[in-house]
Amino acid sequence: MKPITILIADDEAEIAELIALYLQKEGYHTVIASDGKDAIHAVQTHSIDLAILDIMMPRLDGYEATRQIREQHHMPIIFLSAKASDMDKISGLVMGADDYMTKPFNPMELVARVNAQLRRAMRLNQPTPVNNTVLEAGGLVISPDQRTVSLYGKPIELTPKEFDILYLLARHPIKVYSAENIFQ
Repeated sequence: MKPITILIADDEAEIAELIALYLQKEGYHTVIASDGKDAIHAVQTHSIDLAILDIMMPRLDGYEATRQIREQHHMPIIFLSAKASDMDKISGLVMGADDYMTKPFNPMELVARVNAQLRRAMRLNQPTPVNNTVLEAGGLVISPDQRTVSLYGKPIELTPKEFDILYLLARHPIKVYSAENIFQ
């Protein structure tokens, strides 16, 4: 299994090195960039799993770096910035960040947020198990791949929602569903 690689982009070298030290203690591989352009280059040349970006960086700020990263990549992005107003936080999240922390910060809290974002990203990237087995009961045949239903060989026309409900009920014939459960 490949190690998880985290990009740290901050023009303050001491902060970037401190973050890297804490993340490396957790077993993560780190890549440090000193500005937004270097951050974009790092994303293009390394397999980055999560990015921690400062907003106020030279050459290319964190907002623009995020915009460019989001054009081709979907890794979690955490903004770590001295910009602490509510509007700054809202702007950061609207620009594409998944989380936002303000400086000064607790490195252990940042590590906890990194862990949470990676757990979420790993869960979302898991393939969903597909059980597309044809279901048969009496003369009823439900084929989820073709999304067709037939009764004794005669096709039955259903709307997509009707098909979904019938397939749900047929997959769990013993379970009782309320109307609210089915709606959900």
